Amino acid sequence: MRKMENALRCAGYETVNIDYPSTRFPVEELAELVLAEIEDRVGDAARVHFVTHSMGGILVRYINEHLEFSRTDRVVMLCPPNKGSEIVDRLGGFRFFEWWNGPAGLQLGTSGDGLIAGLGSIEFELGVLTGDRSINWILSLMIPGPNDGKVSIESARLSGMADYKVVQATHPYIMKNRTVIKDVLAFLETGKFSDS
Repeated sequence: MRKMENALRCAGYETVNIDYPSTRFPVEELAELVLAEIEDRVGDAARVHFVTHSMGGILVRYINEHLEFSRTDRVVMLCPPNKGSEIVDRLGGFRFFEWWNGPAGLQLGTSGDGLIAGLGSIEFELGVLTGDRSINWILSLMIPGPNDGKVSIESARLSGMADYKVVQATHPYIMKNRTVIKDVLAFLETGKFSDS
């Protein structure tokens, strides 16, 4: 996220680029770790915008719903598995999957009784950007419809979002895409993505 962070900083935003041990803990514990770092690093800022990638969007939803963080303003999620990922459904039972993705990765399936299905409606202004290109055709074959190799464009959608856009980008590199960076800046400023 460094290129995104630099673009936001150049646009006048104070940035906090949080890295978290995504493969070591379940979503609930990761959310607590991330929130603790947010509160430590943003001080008494009245409003906090978020730009997330993949599971980061789920963490923001969990933080806002279960950990009562009330300073969230605008949020842009890049390739979020808001309705889960079919990859988890197909491969989650294999030992290598948990080793590679950790306990939080196993929670990102599409099951109706899973963690993601249990998350409620959003209470913040949300824009979702997702990709329709893949660098992993094997994983893409496991996902119905257009996808970024990890998340289908349909799974990225979330009821109540203010804006949604599909871009020609892949899951691991969407945050480096110039159009995406432009759209993130536009959404944080106006609540809408740019037209181009």
